[in-house]
Amino acid sequence: MGKISRRSFLKASLTTASGLALSHVDGFPKEVTKKNVKLKFDAKGLPTTVLGKTGVIVPRLAFGLGSRFCNNKNEEEAIALLEKALDEGLYYWDTASDYSSSDGKVISEERVGRVLKNQRNRVFLSTKVLPRDPNEALRSIELSLKRLQTDHVDVLNIHAVNSLEDNKNILKKGGLLDILYRMKEEKVTRFIGFSGHADPLALTDLIEKGNFDCMIVAMNHYPKGLDTSTTRIEQVVPKAKEKNMGAILMKVIRPLDTIEGISLNAENLIRYALSLENIDGITVGMDNMKVLESNLKTLREFTPMNIQEKKEITLALTPFFNHENLPWMNEEYRDGNWT
Repeated sequence: MGKISRRSFLKASLTTASGLALSHVDGFPKEVTKKNVKLKFDAKGLPTTVLGKTGVIVPRLAFGLGSRFCNNKNEEEAIALLEKALDEGLYYWDTASDYSSSDGKVISEERVGRVLKNQRNRVFLSTKVLPRDPNEALRSIELSLKRLQTDHVDVLNIHAVNSLEDNKNILKKGGLLDILYRMKEEKVTRFIGFSGHADPLALTDLIEKGNFDCMIVAMNHYPKGLDTSTTRIEQVVPKAKEKNMGAILMKVIRPLDTIEGISLNAENLIRYALSLENIDGITVGMDNMKVLESNLKTLREFTPMNIQEKKEITLALTPFFNHENLPWMNEEYRDGNWT
């Protein structure tokens, strides 16, 4: 696939900033379809789902490529982990422009790109853009494509939607959402979405005012200082499903890292998350072969929890749902960087 020139991208950036009509960006493919990208998605028998209005069939487990994955500093092991996941049918990969190791030496997109350069048509690729400023966002997208060694992604997400005030910047004319619309029109991305782990009101507001294909939201804990009488899932997911959006959960395994003495394991939590109503799938960070193989086994053998089982898990998770000292309950938190 052709490389995207920095000059073309900066030209697009300036055009957006000046408020002029958006025209085709030289260097971007005019169309990303099965005509010029022969897709080879193969779940190898793993349970799958249709990701909302995207119409794409994906495994119900996505490979989360944030801090847990990046903090495996052995590059050969990490690359082998990606290749093993793909060979086992785990082709939905979720990364972000700012996912990195705690010391900043491992950049998720760069690591992923080393595999993608020869396997792009086998991966359903999701990344995220953080800057709200349109020009900075365009430069961030350009950098992501360069790191990932591709000229397009499958899903481009607005990263870490956190408040109604944040939405004002995202939604303003010529703002970040307009940039995403343009990237979809230009086939730089096939679909657009957002991620969020903060105020459910902000997430539902964005769902109502935007035209998104999918979203990634944190599993069900309550943001600090907000009403805890209704869970995130009860507030946000139904709104997304009214618009036929794909719904992916994150922070599924995180309770194991934050609640001392919790009587749950990764298998319980994965089954619980996948059993929740209207949830298409989950994204889980993995850092070694043992964890990958265990999660694949859980997915292959998945059976939905019954009502009583879900009630028991919900009760066990109550300390997590109400915990006010979790890092990602603060508006300045960005997922993919915490260990």
